Amino acid sequence: MNLKDKTVLVTGASRGLGAALAQALGRKGARVVLVARGEQELEAVADGIRREGGTAVAIPGDLGDKTDIHRVAGIAAATSGPVDVVFHNASTLGKTPLRPLLDTDCEDLERVLAVNLVGPFRLTKVLAGSMALCGAGLVVHVTSDASVNAYPTWGAYSVSKAALDHLGRVLGAELAELGVKVLSVDPGEMRTQMHADAIPDADPATLADPDDVARRLVSIVEHSATLVTGARLEASTWSVA
Repeated sequence: MNLKDKTVLVTGASRGLGAALAQALGRKGARVVLVARGEQELEAVADGIRREGGTAVAIPGDLGDKTDIHRVAGIAAATSGPVDVVFHNASTLGKTPLRPLLDTDCEDLERVLAVNLVGPFRLTKVLAGSMALCGAGLVVHVTSDASVNAYPTWGAYSVSKAALDHLGRVLGAELAELGVKVLSVDPGEMRTQMHADAIPDADPATLADPDDVARRLVSIVEHSATLVTGARLEASTWSVA
């Protein structure tokens, strides 16, 4: 996929991987729609893209709040045209320090699922119709190795990401005939605030640079025509051409 002039929506775009991904997409000539709760941080990232000559629209919103979904999608379409690619990158760990599942409040589990699973499902429901009408579109779920490995105290997050992986498989199977492809990508452990919140004592030298991971994700999108819909990929094993 040639990303020039494609409309790409990135959730969780105010910091970390989301910000790096939005910047990398802007450099490829995409019309980037940035979504996150932190309005000032989000606008700062968008301003950076514009200063480099890119096109960016910042839309503050909480993807865990169902009332924000249609508003975000509507503004994105009105300002940037139909969305060609969506990156479901926004996610939450829940309360930190992380705790065992049986010590997790039901309301905290509900919030994690609302942001990490139900939010992406709702947004895809809104966006997939225009993708299907165009006969083309790409939905990318940013997942985690916690979706396939059982780490103590990571339960709420792990459950949400495991479900997100399978959501991608089912949507991939259902949307294939309509020209809409769905992929899940594990970015690996990165030097982000989210990782620091989860594992404060982690050695930063052992963690990936979000800018490098973002370049790999962009490359995956550029080569998405060669990939099987519903596939789960690991960014660390992807070679950037």
